[in-house]
Amino acid sequence: MATFAYEALNSAGKPQKGTIEATSSEEAITRIKQQGFFPTAVREQKVKKSAVAGEAVAAKKKKKPGGLSIGRVSRKQLTNFTRQLSTLQDAGLPLLRSLQILEGQMKPGKMKNTLMGVCEEVEGGSALSEAMSKHPRAFDRLYCKMVNAGEIGGVLDIILQRLAEFMEKSQRLRRKIRGALVYPVVVVVVALAILVFIMVFIIPKFEEIFTEFGVELPGLTQWLINTSRWVAGSNPGQMIPGWVYIVCGLPFIFIFFKLIRKAGPGRAATDTAFLWLPVFGKLIRKTTIARFTRTLGTLISAGVPILEAILITRDTSGNYVFEKALTKVHDSIREGESFADPLRESKTCDAIVVNMIDVGEETGELDAMLLKIADNYDEEVDVAVASLVSLLEPMMVVVIGGIVGTIVVAMFLPMVKMIESLQQGGAV
Repeated sequence: MATFAYEALNSAGKPQKGTIEATSSEEAITRIKQQGFFPTAVREQKVKKSAVAGEAVAAKKKKKPGGLSIGRVSRKQLTNFTRQLSTLQDAGLPLLRSLQILEGQMKPGKMKNTLMGVCEEVEGGSALSEAMSKHPRAFDRLYCKMVNAGEIGGVLDIILQRLAEFMEKSQRLRRKIRGALVYPVVVVVVALAILVFIMVFIIPKFEEIFTEFGVELPGLTQWLINTSRWVAGSNPGQMIPGWVYIVCGLPFIFIFFKLIRKAGPGRAATDTAFLWLPVFGKLIRKTTIARFTRTLGTLISAGVPILEAILITRDTSGNYVFEKALTKVHDSIREGESFADPLRESKTCDAIVVNMIDVGEETGELDAMLLKIADNYDEEVDVAVASLVSLLEPMMVVVIGGIVGTIVVAMFLPMVKMIESLQQGGAV
């Protein structure tokens, strides 16, 4: 409610002055008349700026982060924030005002809490890159270095736009790969669930029939029945059903794989093995090349020194083999030698990639050439993903069909013997 100062006449005609609280001037006049006065002047009191500022500071001090803030900020949230901040900066808004607007529209959570901290740091006189570097779970080293380069060059809006485009393309590539893997994963999980159901509920029924008729079971049928007993946990002395191992096995394998990759030798071995997989190896190699060339090209075009850009790219490449190759490239450039030669010796990239980088060095347009390589390999990844999906579908149909066919044959072999014995008994 606002405070209104008024001047009025009482019932004796004497002037009166005072203040009254109301939501509007009309309500204030009504309340003054109810007190037996005749208002002659009513005006809203202006609150002093110092008081408003004091209230704002007090409110800000009282403002605390809300919502859950466990884990990292999602890449999608960070990409949207970067694009929106780029747009606001391009429109000419002050940086702090832009951050406050974006923080105000965020839903409670990790990103909102992070932006509140960044706003406080910037308002306290810190540079944006310095404020962001204090929140590594939201803004990684690559992000902070590019922002820092934009601040130094006075082109923060342009750098944020490039960073947003870089993140959007990386997100698009990641979505394509994940989307290609969703279908086979779902099919495998559903197939396993159906097989477990057959083993636990269907095959024991057939076993009862075979036992009742005293049929001699073929080896394939006996093996299938033994497997069914293990899955259902009906073997004598078996404590844990087999389906428990199947259900818990996949998470255990995933956790075990993560633990192996925590160690340096384990990560080196797995990354090297991945690159030489029959079908997935080429896709992983193309994806990694697209990622590291786009990262390095974006950093160099943003004005980050090349040695520092290579180190950042190495740490974000995601593959030990490429990290090792980029370390050699860094040492080569530091000693005044070329970029392309150590990369060619490492044999991690195709010849066309090395030759394009070599041309980029000679013409002084290394950043543009790296981004062209990244665009080219993004298209190749699209083709490779489409080919992989088209290859996986018939392979899964063949495998699942073979499993189902084996179960059908194993169950019908004894039934054929049963029919033959019944026919012979009837003939006698």
